[in-house]
Amino acid sequence: MKTRVITAIIALIIFVPLLIIGGIPLTIFTSLLGAIAIGELLYMKKRLLVSFEAIFSFLAVIVTILPNNFWLMLPANNLFQRQSLLYFFIAVILIVTVLTNNRLSFDDAGSLVLGVFYIGFGFHYFLQARSDNWMSFVFGLIIVWSTDSFAYIFGRRFGKHKLIPKVSPNKTWEGSVGGTIIATIIATIFAVLFKINPQFNVFQIIFVALLLSIAGQFGDLIESALKRFYGVKDSGNILPGHGGILDRFDSMLFVMPLLVLFGVS
Repeated sequence: MKTRVITAIIALIIFVPLLIIGGIPLTIFTSLLGAIAIGELLYMKKRLLVSFEAIFSFLAVIVTILPNNFWLMLPANNLFQRQSLLYFFIAVILIVTVLTNNRLSFDDAGSLVLGVFYIGFGFHYFLQARSDNWMSFVFGLIIVWSTDSFAYIFGRRFGKHKLIPKVSPNKTWEGSVGGTIIATIIATIFAVLFKINPQFNVFQIIFVALLLSIAGQFGDLIESALKRFYGVKDSGNILPGHGGILDRFDSMLFVMPLLVLFGVS
């Protein structure tokens, strides 16, 4: 527990100022997080981190993460556009399946490409949400953190009925529902007090907060299913006591894209 608390304090000291500053420092840091996260996927799949498929997976995920304004600074040439580069990197990963006589199988390549989209666009919209509207971004953070915290508290105190035991044996329906209700209340109060988006009335805010809280829990469960499939306890060990980047950002990767999709940010 001591290690977990120390890690959390150090992470907050680094993370919170970068969130406040935003811009290039946060973009660089977020790209690094994405690269580490795709590295964790390679680790879970027991693939080498120094290989053609790993290098091009790193490049593909960073290209996906970079914000739109970065691409607007480049010449108007398709060679430099996100889609073209992303397709090129994915094509190289597929070519590796041929050149290595299926040492990297098509299934392996497919899981890496899916990981690039899952991690890359999750962190891309994390940056976009921060850039679009600071208060809406904090609204998303509140939903993720309060859902996680109160689901744990309610689960420990009242949990009796397992949510999906084959995926995450410690999660309960009581924790899930309790976390969602409290997170929705806290996030709604925050949104009303700080008027995060005048276009949304209180009922729409409640609806969005509820959906985002549920989405965040699905993000958590999906990452749990991924770890269980590969037979690992944590996605990595870069954060002592907390696991890996995917362990800490699994909910964010689902909540932030939806925050932008719903037009809250």
